[in-house]
Amino acid sequence: MRTLPLRHAVAAGAVAFALFPIVFVLSAALNPRGTLSTTELLPTGVSAENFTRLLSETSFASWFANTMLIAGLSSAAAVFLGALAAYAFSRMRFRGRRAGLLALLLIQMFPQFLAIVTIFLMFSTVTELWPAVGFNTPWGLVLLYLGGALGVNTWLMKGFLDTLPRELDESATIDGASHAQVFFQIMLPLVAPILAVTGLLVFIATVNEFLIANVFLTDTGSKTLAVGMYGLIAGERNNNFGVFCAGTLLTAVPTVLVFQFLQRYIVSGLTTGAVKG
Repeated sequence: MRTLPLRHAVAAGAVAFALFPIVFVLSAALNPRGTLSTTELLPTGVSAENFTRLLSETSFASWFANTMLIAGLSSAAAVFLGALAAYAFSRMRFRGRRAGLLALLLIQMFPQFLAIVTIFLMFSTVTELWPAVGFNTPWGLVLLYLGGALGVNTWLMKGFLDTLPRELDESATIDGASHAQVFFQIMLPLVAPILAVTGLLVFIATVNEFLIANVFLTDTGSKTLAVGMYGLIAGERNNNFGVFCAGTLLTAVPTVLVFQFLQRYIVSGLTTGAVKG
């Protein structure tokens, strides 16, 4: 009982620490003056001027559409390709299987940005030959993101698939099911939680990714939210701070909606696993 007040104090401090940046960003977005120097933790006035400037004076709508397109395609493709690779490594035995798994693990130890010079030279040639998948296109950036996301996604899904009994595969095969039918009709519904987690992680990482997108997207209309909004404060941090904070609040909306949509799959998977057996 004596430690109860201390626990409450620690919990209150943790909540305050977590809410401080959110409250500050909300206050800056609603600040009528829209500058960093005039922003306070608790706003003295409320105005939607920063949101109006964001939508009228910048290409925020284009950045938002580009980000949602790239993040959506990257998430769907990464989940699908990762699931295919994980199923092959988990259920099939072939020459080079162990070496392939180790190679995926070792490659993930090096960040993709280390190869940015090589990738830039490759895409320079690709842009000349096939401009549709070169610089300043969402399709080229999606292909680039898929190359770096396959390893960790494969390992995550493989670990989940290894927990499923092989009797499911064997019984379906005896009944005449092919590998494709076993994968799509039996395996995928059972591993829906890890598919949801992987898709959510890839979506968040793609929305927040800045370094590679900043190198490959230079046209104003082709930029993502991270690249475009960085340009708002790169030169005039003080004057555009309110507009920048308004953009961050709108950027957080799709991530929250995706999480809410996938939450039921994650929770159902956890509860199913808790009572299994």
